[in-house]
Amino acid sequence: MEYLESYYKSYNEEGRLLSRHGRVEYITTQKYIHEALGESKQKRILEVGAGTGRYSVALAKEGYSVVALELIEHNLNILKSKLTGDEPLQALQGNALDLSRFADNTFDLTLVLGPMYHLYTKNEKLRALSEAVRVTKADGFIMVAYCMNEPTVISYVFGLNKVRETLDAGMLTKDWHCISEPKDLFELIRTEEIAELDKAVPVKRVKLIATDGATNYMRGLIDGMDEDTFSKWVEYHLTVCERQDLIGASHHTLDILQKE
Repeated sequence: MEYLESYYKSYNEEGRLLSRHGRVEYITTQKYIHEALGESKQKRILEVGAGTGRYSVALAKEGYSVVALELIEHNLNILKSKLTGDEPLQALQGNALDLSRFADNTFDLTLVLGPMYHLYTKNEKLRALSEAVRVTKADGFIMVAYCMNEPTVISYVFGLNKVRETLDAGMLTKDWHCISEPKDLFELIRTEEIAELDKAVPVKRVKLIATDGATNYMRGLIDGMDEDTFSKWVEYHLTVCERQDLIGASHHTLDILQKE
């Protein structure tokens, strides 16, 4: 946990999400959140790993009842600073691996948009997913975000000429899967591993989408676009973000599940 605390104290996560390239991920995720919520505002939402509240605060300001759970105190303090006190939002410190404070079948939508980035074993991932499913109502939705393996191999290992360094450090398997430890901060995954996790819990997959697609491969270009060109990029991205032939190459994906 000390690695995460240090990272989030020095990294401007809020700035990333507000940048043009970060907005693609946000716009896409919000699109699918609202599809799951439907027309009624009488929905209870839990965000596990709420970070600085980019999603939780926005949803609460729309009138949804939100519980925001965040592990890192620094992030939680930023989240709370955005509140006026009028929002139907409860901000709590807690861990994705233990949602025992919440009863079974409590929430209409459970968001897990960050924790899987920092869980390094299959057992940890499955525990977090199982807990999220448990607290979600029957027929409710669970949305889980992942960081994908291939973009790091392409953009970091090869793009920054780190091939020999990463191989010598034992950070890659023979089939080019990145090996992460807590000090590396981010855990990377492939689509088949996500599918294996889903099989272990009582859910059906609705969709697996690429939340940023090709965006992060061309951050400089995206951030330099004028607003009209950027809107066209978002329009293009939203037309292809469900294409399964492109999913594994996205830096971030969103697994949309429905509890059975």
